Amino acid sequence: MTWNPFSRNKKAAETTQPVEEENIGKGHATPKRKEAQARTIRPVIPDPKDRKARAKEERARLRERQDKEYDAMQSGDIAHMPRAERNPIRVYIRDYVDARWNLAEFFIPVAIVCLLGSLFISAVLPLFSFILAIAMYVYLFIIIIDMGIMWHGLKKKLVAKFGDYQLVKNARGMSYSLSRALQIRRFRLPKPTTKKHGNWPK
Repeated sequence: MTWNPFSRNKKAAETTQPVEEENIGKGHATPKRKEAQARTIRPVIPDPKDRKARAKEERARLRERQDKEYDAMQSGDIAHMPRAERNPIRVYIRDYVDARWNLAEFFIPVAIVCLLGSLFISAVLPLFSFILAIAMYVYLFIIIIDMGIMWHGLKKKLVAKFGDYQLVKNARGMSYSLSRALQIRRFRLPKPTTKKHGNWPK
């Protein structure tokens, strides 16, 4: 094989020639590679003003959605509530807890009265303050028993209606029912569907 001193220069010249792409359409010149690449170039880092504008729009959409969901929970419109609150198991739990007289919903007012009473009366009648503290603990113990009875009956109904207790666990049925029972009825969200107790879910 003979050595050709001009072969390298010839290959370099061939590689530096522009590579033409396929024709875009009839009547148009074929663009060079650099021109085609220039058309597809986009800035890697977006404009800070555009990012701020998009973030502001996203916050506005999120706030609007949250406002609609809050209004739906106030009005009882299940179709527009947050996704978790539309769960049929949670709907049944809410209706069951709202239909029942729960001792737990009065715990916060009773506790406030006992604490304020012991605070103002302890200096005058220390024995009365001690009695109030004992009464509050007794009431708390009764609440625990009442909530245990509530969950025992509710769990049976949930399994009978929805079939599998695992579904109830996934919906956090126990914690959801107990937390709702602790809330004063008129301040619960979503709002109770009926104004009075005794309207049990089917």
